[in-house]
Amino acid sequence: MTTVLQQAADARVAAIELAAATRTDKDNALLLMAERLVERSPDIVTANEVDVHNARAAGLTEAMIDRLTLTPARVEAMAEGLRELAALPDPVGDVVRGSTLANGLELRQVRVPFGVVGIIYEGRPNVTADAAGICLKSGNAALLRGSGSALSSNAAIVSVLRKAVADSGLPADTIQLLDATTRDSVKELMRARGLVDVLIPRGGASLIRTVVEESTVPVIETGVGNCHVYVDEYADLEKALAVTVNSKTQRLSTCNTAESLLVHVSIADRFLPLVLPSLAEAGVTVHGDPQVMAYDSAVVPATEEDWGTEYLSADLSVAVVDSLDDALDHIRRYGSGHTEAIVSESVTATRRFAARVDAAAVMVNASTRFTDGGEFGFGAEIGISTQKLHARGPMGLPELTSTKYIVTGNGHIRQ
Repeated sequence: MTTVLQQAADARVAAIELAAATRTDKDNALLLMAERLVERSPDIVTANEVDVHNARAAGLTEAMIDRLTLTPARVEAMAEGLRELAALPDPVGDVVRGSTLANGLELRQVRVPFGVVGIIYEGRPNVTADAAGICLKSGNAALLRGSGSALSSNAAIVSVLRKAVADSGLPADTIQLLDATTRDSVKELMRARGLVDVLIPRGGASLIRTVVEESTVPVIETGVGNCHVYVDEYADLEKALAVTVNSKTQRLSTCNTAESLLVHVSIADRFLPLVLPSLAEAGVTVHGDPQVMAYDSAVVPATEEDWGTEYLSADLSVAVVDSLDDALDHIRRYGSGHTEAIVSESVTATRRFAARVDAAAVMVNASTRFTDGGEFGFGAEIGISTQKLHARGPMGLPELTSTKYIVTGNGHIRQ
């Protein structure tokens, strides 16, 4: 066996033991993982500094470096995510539905772990702890394939987590880090059907497309986030300003950050003179259509490419639309199915928008930045699914399980 296949085989053995673990077993492991992360925070941050230095030398963008960077506060946030997971209900064994059939058979559909989950992700080393934790809590062994840019950070984090898991009495191979120095490990992981039950890619459009198109292992697709804020003709300007600026600037490098702003023509004269200076003050470059450019000389002309771009930077495409339906058409054409927001005091408009937008999450008078497992109360998420089969939106613990039917009889035979 190659190294990846051997790791997958070891993970499968660990998954069998983990599937039988009690909630107490898993929660104790999560709490010890959190404790050890905080204890070893200086070592983790030091390892991360190596990655950040190399990333700057390689010319990575500031958005990518922000995703890569760990601080003591971010390590503490990783630990807190694990504590929150420990406090959440265990989905394994939950009865999804059950009944007694007419013939007396007792039927139950219960949640069970997938088994072995492979996660392929870019940049963010915090995903390493999040993914490991959510997989463990849901009874799954995790094969983690981070990016080469986070090599030192991920190695330090996984070393801490594996030791904590082993010390808690669960198999260390519940959490494994795959080699990220070449692309071979990705190719092998994508073809480890029979050893790996599901793959979850997290990263840019190119990575996700490659995994979806080339993997023989089933894939849960997490999409890029070309998220829109639509300011309706009936919007409260104060709310619209707050939602727009927060959606764009609260953190630039996340998939739930707004990349496009659509403004109804009837409110443009009042709203654009408010929002454009606020965006400029926050350092955002606006890429606007001719109508938007007329309001501010600092606006640069938007290209066709701008409307479909996930910038992950201090850039925002802005357009004036003639109606709510025009906004919906624009989103349908350029959106990525992640998160779309409307700001409006009209119940009719918000209901129409929510019903007709094809996205994993719709925000009504709220920032796009709320599409997040933690913000939804799910604990640390493993990703935000933009597909429609099995899971959609932030994937918490229940989304990391499958189901099986348990049928109990008393010598029943079929006639």
